Amino acid sequence: MNRRDFLEFLSLGSGAILTSNGLVLSTSAQGNPVYGQELRADVVIAGGGLGGCAAALAALRNHLTVILTEETDWLGGQLTQQGVPPDEHAWIETHGATQLYRDFRTAIRNFYKQHYPLTHEAKAEPFLNPGEGAVSRLAHEPRVALAVLHQLLAPYLSSKKLTLLLEHKISGAEVTQDKVTALQAQDLRQGKNITLVAPYFVDATELGDLLPLTKTEFVTGTESRRVTRELHAPEKADPENQQAFTMCLAMDYVPNGNHLIEKPAEYEFWRNFKPAMNPPWSGRLLDLNYSDPKTLKPKALGFHPEGVPTGQMLNLWNYRRIIFKNNFVPGTYAGDSSILNWPQNDYFLGNLVGVGEAELKKNVQRAKQLSLSLFYWLQTEAPRPDGGQGWPGLRLRGDLLSTPDGLAKYPYIRESRRIKAVFTVLEEHVGAENRALITGQKENNLAADFKDSVGIGYYHIDLHPSSRGHNYIDFASLPFQIPLGALLPQRMENLLPANKNIGTTHITNGCYRLHPVEWSIGEAVGLLTAFALQKKVIPRAVREKPDLLQEFQKTVRAQGIATQWPK
Repeated sequence: MNRRDFLEFLSLGSGAILTSNGLVLSTSAQGNPVYGQELRADVVIAGGGLGGCAAALAALRNHLTVILTEETDWLGGQLTQQGVPPDEHAWIETHGATQLYRDFRTAIRNFYKQHYPLTHEAKAEPFLNPGEGAVSRLAHEPRVALAVLHQLLAPYLSSKKLTLLLEHKISGAEVTQDKVTALQAQDLRQGKNITLVAPYFVDATELGDLLPLTKTEFVTGTESRRVTRELHAPEKADPENQQAFTMCLAMDYVPNGNHLIEKPAEYEFWRNFKPAMNPPWSGRLLDLNYSDPKTLKPKALGFHPEGVPTGQMLNLWNYRRIIFKNNFVPGTYAGDSSILNWPQNDYFLGNLVGVGEAELKKNVQRAKQLSLSLFYWLQTEAPRPDGGQGWPGLRLRGDLLSTPDGLAKYPYIRESRRIKAVFTVLEEHVGAENRALITGQKENNLAADFKDSVGIGYYHIDLHPSSRGHNYIDFASLPFQIPLGALLPQRMENLLPANKNIGTTHITNGCYRLHPVEWSIGEAVGLLTAFALQKKVIPRAVREKPDLLQEFQKTVRAQGIATQWPK
């Protein structure tokens, strides 16, 4: 694909599909479903985030037909539509993720090397980091990840093994006893419905939307310490105590520019807002001070959109920077681009789970106002090193997210409904301090060894401030496994989770919710559907029968998914 074709692809926007042989197509060219009738496949996957895409790719490469629905017009979930550069662990380049996930990351780097005017030094860098963001070894534009996902899926679209329904939301379900028999998908553009039928269904939605629709048992919020015995769990359960969500925002900086936005309608509220939290927040939310997640003591942050060092303080501009202009031929970019996803625009005054549609929309709208208010504060009032105030050269970049307002297409979700699983991952299995209490060892502890492991992952246990006024909970975890039992609902036979809706607790969700782990969960679920269909058994039987479990784990490992960390 030459540069002219690439620019045409970018201009096509959300409907564009870049195929593996370089062809630029539109989703409309793939054929439209007949509304009011049925579509059938081996598996229906609701939700086109990283877990949904990984589940689809795993099922497809194992010769299943797949229907994949996505509520927005972009695949990729937190990496694309939510605007969040990948949060990953220190060993991601060599291990701790599936081979397919590492191939996906390599393809993103190759996309830049093939289509962007990189400097010679950047092009020669094997571990290219386009944005040099502090949060990731591969901070990049959401649209590039979208292009690579479509490259991976294109052969299956072409062969009609995959039916992709963008801007479709699951609106209903048909259930007979312990099985889902069909889902209803609504076309959000036309308001029409189509019935989706399959032997297996996967809930890869961001909020676990299929669970209440299918009457699958689930939990929300915090469990009590009495039930889970977790060191950091509260004494009382609270289903409404859920982590903050965030409306991310894309921006760049034009030196000496003036790109002031209109003052947001809720600016005065957010400018003066002081979170009421326990333990206390550091002061005002719109400030360059915040509560240190680990100590909860006030901590100063820096901000300089020209990337100038800010002493011992983290420069927030560099934290989620997705374009570092020095990686590109001089003159390509006027300045760097970054994502606004900081503690200061976490929204914790309401939930998205367990509320009605009107309340959900209100909370999303207020979260947008918070992010725009923070951006306006940066433009007008943020302290500068020279003693002045504000950076009017900051510019909203909605084009980087394919939105008119500069905000992401969808909220960044940290916590979902969670299935009541055959096995639930507890803090004692993966939390470093809690694990030490269980084992009696202060050092050299390992996470629990799960005999039914179908993947591995790592992230510290990171819980953002909650809707019930709980401040950060952030502490060390151990490199962990993904147990098959956590992917199995206690009762339902043919519905599987593939996002943040697996069998974790409020606490352990904090380390199972990040990009590579969600991908690993989805890929394992895609393989499980293929294996269960091949063996003519329900997924629970794979775990219950030792011979089947060993055979499935052998299949998993043969397809590039490690089940144990290197010793």
